[in-house]
Amino acid sequence: MFFDGAVNAKGVGIGAILISPTGQHYPATARLRFLYKNNTAEYEACIMGMNMACIMGMNMEVDLDVQELLIMGDSYLIFRQAQGEWETRDIKLIPYRQHVEDLSKQFKFVEFKYIPRFHNDLADALTTLASMLPYPGNTHIDPLEIQVRQRHRYCNAIEMEPDGEP
Repeated sequence: MFFDGAVNAKGVGIGAILISPTGQHYPATARLRFLYKNNTAEYEACIMGMNMACIMGMNMEVDLDVQELLIMGDSYLIFRQAQGEWETRDIKLIPYRQHVEDLSKQFKFVEFKYIPRFHNDLADALTTLASMLPYPGNTHIDPLEIQVRQRHRYCNAIEMEPDGEP
C-alpha cells in the first residue's frame, strides 16, 4: 500500500493505492474539508489505505484476503512513530498513532517502509488531484485508466488505401 497527504493553498487531499500480488491497483482519494497540518493529513491517508485493506476481504467483487501489508509512504515521522521508535508528543497526533496501531492488529503482519517522495509519485498525484479540485459533495469517479501510447494519435486514424499501400 502506498499513501500520501497534501496540504496546499487550494485544500487538503489524501490518497492511497493498494496493489495486489498480481499487480492490480486499487486507488482511493479524498478531499478533507477541515484544516489539517501535513502530518495529520499523512495519518489520514495511511488510515484510509489500511481501512481499504481491511475491507477488501469483505468485498464481493474484489476478494483479496489481505493478511500481510507493506505500507509505504514518504512521511518519516509516521513510520518512526508507528514503529515505536519515536514518541508521539503532539497531542493531536496521539489518537492517529493509536488508531494505526489498532488497525495493524487486523493483519498477521504489517511492515512500514519509508520511501523517498519521488518513489511515491502515484499516491502523490491522487493526493494533489483531491486537494486541487473543488467538488460540491461526494463524487464517484470510476478508477482512472492511464493509457501509454507509443505513437501520435493521428497515426491511429490513418486508413489504408484500397490498393493496400499507405
